[in-house]
Amino acid sequence: MNPFVILAAIAALGLPLLLPQSGAAQETATLPAVERGAVTDLPLPRFVTLKTKDGNARRGPGLTHRIDWVFTRAGMPLLVTAEHEHWRRVEDVEGVGGWVHYALLSGSRSALVNVPILDLHASPTPDAQIVMRAEAGVIAKLLECRIDWCRLTLEGERGWAPKTALWGVLPNEIFD
Repeated sequence: MNPFVILAAIAALGLPLLLPQSGAAQETATLPAVERGAVTDLPLPRFVTLKTKDGNARRGPGLTHRIDWVFTRAGMPLLVTAEHEHWRRVEDVEGVGGWVHYALLSGSRSALVNVPILDLHASPTPDAQIVMRAEAGVIAKLLECRIDWCRLTLEGERGWAPKTALWGVLPNEIFD
């Protein structure tokens, strides 16, 4: 198994980690605890995807609260920052958001291109062949992420992009 996936799992669970020291002795250190959602027990913050092209973001968690914003791009990544019953507090790339009903959100992952022009590579190295280019604001489906690179699919093409060029994945997040 990938050692980075193991470390990410240890960090997510807040388990002790053995750190090597000079000499034969080892010391146990605990990684910082991850905040968990009160409803789902999933990590906070975390990214989700908007299922529909119209998603009302309300001032509070309920239908009686005023609509402050309407998200209009299906597949758009959103950052979940809080939970209350069937409602999730979300933000977009600009930090705009509100409370959205959980039925409008999907656990499938997408990312927004956050640089003027993004080169997608055949492998996760900067000198690999460029298989496609995408402009800022393009949304692609996330397939996997490593320490510094994520694999995306866009219009049937697959490629690797530096994680720093994307919005929709946390800096320390690793998954496949």
